[in-house]
Amino acid sequence: MNPEHFAPVHFGWHFADGVATVTLNRPERKNPLTFESYAELRDAFRALVYTPAVKAVVVTGAGGNFSSGGDVHEIIGPLTRMAMPELLAFTRMTGDLVKAMRACPQPIVAAIDGICVGAGAILAMASDLRLATPSAKTAFLFTRVGLAGCDMGACAILPRIIGQGRAAELLYTGRMMTADEGERWGFHNRLVAADALVEDALALARSLAAGPTFAHGITKTQLNTEWAVGIETAIEMEAQAQAICMATNDFRRAFEAFADKRTPVFEGD
Repeated sequence: MNPEHFAPVHFGWHFADGVATVTLNRPERKNPLTFESYAELRDAFRALVYTPAVKAVVVTGAGGNFSSGGDVHEIIGPLTRMAMPELLAFTRMTGDLVKAMRACPQPIVAAIDGICVGAGAILAMASDLRLATPSAKTAFLFTRVGLAGCDMGACAILPRIIGQGRAAELLYTGRMMTADEGERWGFHNRLVAADALVEDALALARSLAAGPTFAHGITKTQLNTEWAVGIETAIEMEAQAQAICMATNDFRRAFEAFADKRTPVFEGD
């Protein structure tokens, strides 16, 4: 992927200062996802593994909403007419989008306003950091359409963000989580005014892009992989990971800047 020339069909893309902005841009329908947008988003996040020029990502929605989830007419309707093999192919494809978001080394900042439900809530959940407006409303509403709450990794990831009991409530009931609840529970890192949302998200992403981006990728990897290991294994994994980071030029640059009493300039190597 060349981030300066990448031109996706099913979502907006902007690249500047090392930050890629992904915009879900069907505002007339509150930015629903389609079969095509799922697949294109999956492929884009997969490509970011091999795109070091992109150092951080912002995901947001157009028109005052984040995403209304899977399009009722373009996804939900067709799914009711599919056989099991086709259904499994679809659910594996949507899960692959979350896997791609978690596997790319770049920190992902979700900028959430208005409606953030269903698969939209999953995209926010799969991001590394979440900023939201006071009017953001988030719901994992799969049970409302007769499905289980275990969609796209929700039963694995959401409890680790907000706790088992709170996650169970949201996944069983499908109710809206208010912005205040989301911040209090740790789902939202902070709440910001609607007119400052995207700029604050970009400022956070730029600050990450200016940091030791190789090391950020290592941090993201460890945050993901240490979920399923014991403390002793985790400590050994982190010893190896940190030793790798100590061999980078950014580590040397930070020491030299400290010795010279100046701010380090990281280059990601």
